[in-house]
Amino acid sequence: MRSFDFAPLYRSTVGFDRLTSLLDAAGRLDDAPSYPPYNIEKTGEDSYRIVMAVAGFTPDELSVVAQANQLTITGKTQRDDGQAKYLHRGIAARAFERRFDLADHIKVSGASLDNGLLSVELVREVPEAMKPRTIRIAGAGGPTVIDSKAA
Repeated sequence: MRSFDFAPLYRSTVGFDRLTSLLDAAGRLDDAPSYPPYNIEKTGEDSYRIVMAVAGFTPDELSVVAQANQLTITGKTQRDDGQAKYLHRGIAARAFERRFDLADHIKVSGASLDNGLLSVELVREVPEAMKPRTIRIAGAGGPTVIDSKAA
């Protein structure tokens, strides 16, 4: 497969850096693991949910870690199935690690395990300083006041 260099696009576009990163990452999706399957849902204006099928895992065997715009979900089985004799084993209970890149200001608000589905709740919390604000425009000759608070 060909590989494309998107570096020249970074210096000539503003605000599309995420798009070029996604295009760059799309070329590497062939090697992406497919276990365990998951869904990403938008549950509100600023809230999301990742639902992952983790049949056979207990809460003690799962780990959810959020760190610096990355969410890592790992599962490690602690059972020894050496005594069981399987005629057919279709339920995969192998160890896994799945990483999700989170956008700026996305925080993990909670996680729950119900009926073999791990749900991780995410919420976007934009700081007050990052929210847009309206700036008054003064007439021709008068100063523009942004904030009237004294230092």
